[in-house]
Amino acid sequence: MGTLLDIRGLNAWYGESHVLHGVDMDVGEGETVTILGRNGVGKTTTLRTIVGIVRSRKGTISFAGNNMMQVPLHKAAHTGIGFVPEERGIFATLTVSENLLLPPVVAQGGMSVDEIYELFPNLYERRNSSGTKLSGGEQQMLAMARILRTGVKMLLLDEPTEGLAPVIVQRIGDVLKKLKQRGMTILLVEQNFRFASRIADRFYLMDHGQMVSEFPVGELAGRMDTLHKVLGV
Repeated sequence: MGTLLDIRGLNAWYGESHVLHGVDMDVGEGETVTILGRNGVGKTTTLRTIVGIVRSRKGTISFAGNNMMQVPLHKAAHTGIGFVPEERGIFATLTVSENLLLPPVVAQGGMSVDEIYELFPNLYERRNSSGTKLSGGEQQMLAMARILRTGVKMLLLDEPTEGLAPVIVQRIGDVLKKLKQRGMTILLVEQNFRFASRIADRFYLMDHGQMVSEFPVGELAGRMDTLHKVLGV
């Protein structure tokens, strides 16, 4: 398994606020990696910096052979990386099917609308409903589905289960497992490490803008005391 995303010495700022302090991490092709950490430690900023939303940054970000530090934000998807933000960003006044037809295909391998509906049966049932009428879970599924239409190689997911009912969390976990089986590479920020333990190959634990530890899913049980202490759960 080759390295798809490689980050070294990544620093990032919001104005005068120094948020990331030398982040080092990597994600292998076809791997699912979860960043754990409390609110405010830099998890979301890491994702936003990778795709170029945060432009005040230093260090190296290599993705599929591309120097992401030199890629403008509007070209990030063309490198094969797709970002699903916590706020989801769907077009609320458009129907589900209209939302799915909007994204441009940036690479071969993007899912057809029929494949999307097979993966997300809920969206098929709501295909003629506008975004404003979708539940939070359905909006999350639609946000993910739109990115999958484009043909990206890697999904960045920011808190995909935040505020969702347990049954929907289960469905999203099932979808991520299926995407992994298809070879999709996934990097997600998630506070629910019980959910993440079902799908992740490895974890990074983040604190104060740095990765303080990295471990495979098999070591999760033995690290629960540390996680409870660091995460405050």
